[in-house]
This record gives sequence, C-alpha cells and structure tokens, in this order.
Amino acid sequence: MARYTQDSKQRVRDAVDMVDLVSSRTELRRAGANRMTGLCPFHDERTPSFGIDPIEKLYHCFGCQASGDAFTFVMETEGVDFKGALELLADRYGVELEPEAEDPREAERRARRERLVALLERTAAFYERYLWESEEAAKAREYLAGRGLSDEVLREFRIGYAPSAWDRVLLASRRGGFDERELLEAGLAQRSRGTGRAYDRFRERIMFPLDDARGRVLGFGARGMRDNQGPKYLNSPEGELYHKGRQLYGVRLARAHASRAGSVVVCEGYTDVLALHGVGLRNAVGLMGTAMTPEQVAELGRMAGRIELALDADSAGQQAMLRAAEVARGRNLELRVIPLPAGADPAELVAQEGASGIRARMTRSVPFVRFRVEQALEAGGGALAGGGGPAGGGGPGSAGLGSAEERDRVLTELAPIFGGLGPSAMRDELLRMAADRLDLSPALVESLVRSAGAGAAVGSGGAAGGPRGGGGGGFEGRPGEATGGADVISVSDHRTAAPLGRGEQTERMFLALCVALPTEGEEALRRLEPDVHFTSELTRRGAAYLRGRLRNPGEGIGEEDEDLARLVAELSVRAANEPAQGATLAVAALQLELAAVDREIVVARSSGRGDVAELASRRARVKVEVDKAVDRAMAAAGVGEE
Repeated sequence: MARYTQDSKQRVRDAVDMVDLVSSRTELRRAGANRMTGLCPFHDERTPSFGIDPIEKLYHCFGCQASGDAFTFVMETEGVDFKGALELLADRYGVELEPEAEDPREAERRARRERLVALLERTAAFYERYLWESEEAAKAREYLAGRGLSDEVLREFRIGYAPSAWDRVLLASRRGGFDERELLEAGLAQRSRGTGRAYDRFRERIMFPLDDARGRVLGFGARGMRDNQGPKYLNSPEGELYHKGRQLYGVRLARAHASRAGSVVVCEGYTDVLALHGVGLRNAVGLMGTAMTPEQVAELGRMAGRIELALDADSAGQQAMLRAAEVARGRNLELRVIPLPAGADPAELVAQEGASGIRARMTRSVPFVRFRVEQALEAGGGALAGGGGPAGGGGPGSAGLGSAEERDRVLTELAPIFGGLGPSAMRDELLRMAADRLDLSPALVESLVRSAGAGAAVGSGGAAGGPRGGGGGGFEGRPGEATGGADVISVSDHRTAAPLGRGEQTERMFLALCVALPTEGEEALRRLEPDVHFTSELTRRGAAYLRGRLRNPGEGIGEEDEDLARLVAELSVRAANEPAQGATLAVAALQLELAAVDREIVVARSSGRGDVAELASRRARVKVEVDKAVDRAMAAAGVGEE
C-alpha cells in the first residue's frame, strides 16, 4: 500500500475548498467573517448547530460534538480510512499524490495492481455498454425489468452484460495494450483444461461490478441467463485484488446514506440491494451469499453503528445471522434482525409489497437477542418464518414443546442467551415471553435457565452488555449509551456523545479564546500549567500542543492523533463563532486558576496537610481577581450601560 509524502498531504489540504466540500452534504449560510453554519450532516436537527471555519478548513457541531478537518469530514461521510480520504480529496481537487520512496519490488507490485484496476474498469464499461446497446442482451434487460429494477438504478450500479462469444473481452483487452497474464490475474480470463488456451471467464451473463468504497472495480459477480448454465452465479476468482470475504456489494453508494441514517441494512444478493436502493432505502449493502467475515463487520462498523440484517428466512440465512453476531461480538455495534417471511427475499418483497411494505418491515426489526430467543422457541428454528412471537407476527405457542424433555432442550438453548443479559426490562420481557411459550412460570424459567448454564456468554454474540443488558461489552444497546456507569461514545454515531462536565467546558472555552486572540492567548497559556489547571487529559494535551501554534492551530497534527485533531477543530470553530475580547480571556484564565486552587484544598484536607488556611487565603485573593475581571469584561461588553 503506497504511502504519500507529507508535502502531498499538505498540497491536498491547501487545495481543498471547505465550503465546496461541506456544501455537498448540507446547505451552508454565512454567519460571520470566518464562519458558516448549517444543519449537521451527522445527526438529525432542525436548528443549525454545525459550523465550519473556511479559512482553517475545520468543522464542529455543538449538538453532537462531531469535529475535524477536511480529511475527517470525508472519512466520516464516505466511510473510508485516512488514505482513502486523502485519495478522494486529491481526485476531487486535482492534486497529484507523490508516493514516498518505495522498495523497487513494492513499487512494481503497486504499478501492476494499478494496471489490473484499469483493466477491470475498462471491462466494466464494456459490459455496461453491451447491456444497453446490444440485441443479444435484450433477454437480460427483460429479466431485470421483470424484477422491478429501474433503468436508473441499473445504470447507477453499472450493471452490464457479458456476450456469449468466448473471446470478446480477451481480444478487446489485447488491443488496449493488456497481455494475457494480466487478464488471468484480473480474473477476466481462464485457461482451457484441454488445450491450455485462454478464453473469457464470463459469457452470456448479467454482470455486477464489485467495487470498493472508493468506487474501484475489483471484480465481478455474474448471473447466468440459461437454465442449464452452471453455476447460476459466478464470481471473480480470489486474487491480488478481489477477496470475496472483504467485499460488500453497494458499499460505494450506501456509505454516505448509512452514515447519515446511523444504520446499514445487510441483505444477501445483488438484486436485493438494487431493489432496496430503488425504493429509497439507500443504506443497503449485500453479502453476496457469503458468511459474514470480520473484515466485512469492520467495514459495516465504519459505515454506521447499527446493523440491520435483512437475510433470507431459510436455514442458511439464519446461520448467516448467527455468524454475523459471532464476528460482531465485542464491537460497539447494535445488531438487529428484520423479519422476512419464509421463502422470500427483500427483492421479492419490494415487488409484492412496494416501498411502504418493505419500509414497514424495517420498522419492525428486533434486537438480535430477541431473535435468538424466538429461534430457540420456534419449532424447527423458524424464528423469522412467520411463526409465533414478535419476529414472525403469529400467536404464542410452538409445536413440539409439549414434553418435558423438549422444554428442557429449549431451556438449555436459552441458558447462554439469558446468561449474557444482566437485569433489565429486555431480560424480563424475554423471560415472560419464554414462560408463556413453554407454559411455565417466569420464576421457574429463570431458575431453570440459571441451573442449565446461567452466566455463560451468548454463544453467538448476544447482548452481554449495553444499557438493556446492564453490563459492558455487548452490542444490543445502542452505541454510545452509558453501560455500567461509564460514558461510551461511539465513533460511528455522534448523536450519542456524552455531555461535557462544567470544568471541561470552561477549559475548552478558555482554549477557544486563546485561538481567537492568539497574542493574548500565548501569554495566558504561558502562565498556566496543563497538568495543574486542566482536568481533562485531552484538554491538557490541547493546551500543551497549542503553545506556539495559536495562529495556525490545524497544522502539524498527525492523522493518527484523531482526538486531538477533533479538539483543535472544535476550538477553531468556537473561536470564529463570535467576537472575543481580552477581558473575557482574562476571566476564563482566572476561573481555571480558581478551580485549581479548589482542587488543591480538597486534596490538602483529605490528606491532613497543614497548609489549608494558606490555600484558603490564596483562594480568596483569586476570587477577588475573578470578580474584578468579570466587572471589566462586562464593562467592555457594554453591559449595564444606559
């Protein structure tokens, strides 16, 4: 993976038009010389609390605390890492990135990969053109229209068609300067077992380009058009570029919508994703029939904090859900299941029920732990197959639960699920539901599941924590809610940011005033000691970092120090929020001094030190200075004047 020079990064930073960049996500209006405001693109709001500093190229939301620079803005809205954001911005603003000096073998490998990506992109364009322009593809166009897929969606996803001839791509690519070895490495050609001759891998198939979050085509999925054409679905082979377990179909188009919605819908097939996007559910991606992998879960977590599983209601689909929960365990994610009737997939439901019907099903999603309980209670494991309980929508009771042996078997399955749930309303509700289905008392069910293995963690990633589980480390609670008394802030969902304490609010206000008044701010920072006057580890680091950098606070922060970068962005936007005065800065500095003395008095009293009286006298002197400074600030602001 190429690393780029610091000069390249700086040239991209300089080239970014922050107003242009942010305006693509929210409408901005001017609110001062160096500030523009708008509705926050990271959470729903009616009154603008989001602002940018177009000069420093920083943003901050006073509602959800989202903040950062142009790179973090792209990372959050597009769901990419820093390198991806750098490359996207370079493409957008026409900056050529210079890779750092590479090992010759690594440089050769990177150049080879770039050629393969170019070959795949060229081929995707050919397939797309062939679908719409060739007579041979008429049957494919009819099939896609019959699935209810509009031309607009098909073109947006760049759906194509591979001709039946055995060498069309082979010959066209050779004419374009690509050799046979590259076609084989890109997965576009394969060799005959008999003659060893190369021929097109994809023929007479509908083609689904498989691109990454940056929109680079890395491979293809292909659906056969003949009944005797096996296999029905054929993917690119695993290779240097394409790895099935790392792919999510539709991620390029879904990532921004998922970030805005705070959730991502996961289904199985290509047409499921196309159908959902076609009715406005733009945060949908597909697994392409694979069991969910850790790489896919990591990508989903970057997109949103809540994962909604809309997988087929057959045994394979349910096993995929269990696998999803297993690999998601321990991550700050909320996993939910969308109920689907047996034998139906999302694309079929869209065709049958329309947009309103499928949206209604989305609103009936249930926490994964509820799905697990339903699955254990339903005969044959058909928790989502239209049986009893909230997932299926049927009445209580299940076939096959009449004998004591069968009830004991179900209780054994329920034990690890309830063992992972701490005291909560969710646990109580599920216990009562299980008791009703098993025709037992809730107290007896509680006792039996405890004796059958209470305390065991949910084997397939159930709710071991979160606010509903009462513990830490689970993923049934919404990300960012308090668990076990601690404030947890999810990177994926700014709306759950914990409120700041009064002390840290004062510290941040002081630092913002220093940025707004760099000359006076440098002197004020020099007089204070970060370890003494700041209670937050982050504001301590911020105070130390800002010394000597108040005129250009955004420069020099490495992309790895995300927390500090966000703080500096917030301070810069605060600084531009309204006019600042030296008298106000003096008040803030003295307030920090007064708070520091108060903390020292507490320590002295608790440890029995003999200098409490001296500290109290010092506090009185500082308090007098604070009062005088407040009077000067009020006079400077014209408060109290006739």
